[in-house]
Amino acid sequence: MILSTSERKGSARERLLARLLDAFGEALPPPEMSLREIAARIETSHALLRYHFGSLSGVLAAMLKAQRSRDNEALLEAAQQGTFDDFVVAIWRTYTRPEQLSRARGFFYVVGLAAYSPEDFREFIDSLDDLTNMLASLAEREGLDTKEARDVATVTIAAIRGLLLQEVLTSAVHSEDAVALILRMSKGRSVPRTSPGP
Repeated sequence: MILSTSERKGSARERLLARLLDAFGEALPPPEMSLREIAARIETSHALLRYHFGSLSGVLAAMLKAQRSRDNEALLEAAQQGTFDDFVVAIWRTYTRPEQLSRARGFFYVVGLAAYSPEDFREFIDSLDDLTNMLASLAEREGLDTKEARDVATVTIAAIRGLLLQEVLTSAVHSEDAVALILRMSKGRSVPRTSPGP
């Protein structure tokens, strides 16, 4: 087997991850696929996958983190050229493309596992604020102070993820309406203030 240039560089874990990404493209292995089947698909042993990623869930989390990182690089270019609203639309369109359905399902599967065992998914959890940070930066560029920009970005990303979960679960096709609503809600860009307690 001839190794590509990318496979010859980096650690053994990085090389295995590159092979996983090459084999599955934009998708993820389905959760019912065994580690042995995944290993066979990339022509390695399941023991190596277990050693470097811990489990099938670890493989899925590492693949998602890498795929999202790639997506974010492309989204960052859009963010540098556009507005807060443009970026929200770009995020929605990126993650609601039909070819992303497998990955969206995998994302929520791994998030569910991470909710029960956060210590096992620390790297994945730590990567979840990337879009929020980019969106907050845009909101600041458009005039919000740092805290308000962060709050608006956090709520916007939470709304996007909630609607994406609804899309995954119900196959509801209301994308444009959903994005329009998120943008209308963010137009005030003001987070309701709570009154001080007694």
